[in-house]
Amino acid sequence: MVGMSLRHAVLGLLADRPASGYDLMKRFETSLAHVWSATQSQVYGELGKLADGGLVEVSAEGPRGRKEYAITPAGRAELRHWLTEVEPVRTRRSDSLLRVFFLGELTRLEARTYLLGEAERQARQLAGLKEAEAAIDWGDDPLSVHGRLAMEYGKRLSEMHEEWARWAAEQLTP
Repeated sequence: MVGMSLRHAVLGLLADRPASGYDLMKRFETSLAHVWSATQSQVYGELGKLADGGLVEVSAEGPRGRKEYAITPAGRAELRHWLTEVEPVRTRRSDSLLRVFFLGELTRLEARTYLLGEAERQARQLAGLKEAEAAIDWGDDPLSVHGRLAMEYGKRLSEMHEEWARWAAEQLTP
């Protein structure tokens, strides 16, 4: 399942404009890293698979074997199919929330400390997202417009997690 989402992330970035593997890594770091992370070897491996499958093609070659890839009509059709017909995987696993079920094994102080630690982690996550948002050179292009929507989701989710964890810690106050 990881490969399928990475496949579509690469296709989506190439649907915006052609890019080399290096360019794709930079675009991952500045746009998708908070949503879907990938290593350089994963991205380059996926580019090879996509090229073998006819979903992308080498559109230009540069010095030292640098290749620029462009999405093909078949790749665009696959991206559209995934966007419109494939149900998203909605993971329900949360290691941090699973622990909440078993906080009764700890003292109230330990349980509250855990919850307040979660609140602090979420506060740091939110601060990091706000910092990233301020550093991104947002444009009017589709990736920027929709990237801002995804960024807002992440900010609101972190804010809600922090607020919930502080509330939950209050519930355990003697």
